[in-house]
Amino acid sequence: MEHQILNLFPLSIYKSKLGLTDEYKKELISEIVTMTENSSQLDYKTNNDAWTGDTQGYDKLYENKKFDFFFSQISKHLKNYIEYFEIDTSTIDCYFQRSWATLSNSQENIKHHRHVQSHLSFAYYLKKSKQDSNIQFVNMDHPSEFIPSLFHSRTVKLSKVFKNRNIKNSSVIDLNCLEDEIVIFPSKTRHGTQPFVKNDNRVSISADILIVAKDSKNMEHMMPPLNQWKKF
Repeated sequence: MEHQILNLFPLSIYKSKLGLTDEYKKELISEIVTMTENSSQLDYKTNNDAWTGDTQGYDKLYENKKFDFFFSQISKHLKNYIEYFEIDTSTIDCYFQRSWATLSNSQENIKHHRHVQSHLSFAYYLKKSKQDSNIQFVNMDHPSEFIPSLFHSRTVKLSKVFKNRNIKNSSVIDLNCLEDEIVIFPSKTRHGTQPFVKNDNRVSISADILIVAKDSKNMEHMMPPLNQWKKF
């Protein structure tokens, strides 16, 4: 008997090459290494944690002139992602809310987390070998999980209940990315990097983006223009 499986409500992740030259990438890497050498809160970082600029006083890379061209290119890809959802970008304003670099050595990783204060986030791989850790995305909703905890249970995994583990029945998906690639995703998506993977100075750049309506008259569910807010 013929049947269909209809996959509804997907999580849409944008992935593309940025096309930066090796010379420019080396310039940005050098700038980031200088930041790591002048960190303001090194005791915040544990042995297994990657260095993250947002915790070390470097959370506004878009204010650094050396990154101007980088952000001009990123903006084009963000617009592509937003337009994928049939949004008229002339009706909205987008703001880089914060931006920072991360650097990972050995088995340093970034634990699973969400960016609940923003709307979109991206990760760009400035320096990454094929052996370095990949980004992971975590499914928190599990709309197809017909038995509670079935897809993420460690004991179910060890008992080999599943013949194969794949995107249909997994809680965590590793997304393979190469150097000079960018991924864009909703900030509310839980994500991190693979643990227990040896990194060789893996360098990435991330940012959070806030989107507001240019005109919020008669509109309930979007942020109004920033110039209409009242501080108290």
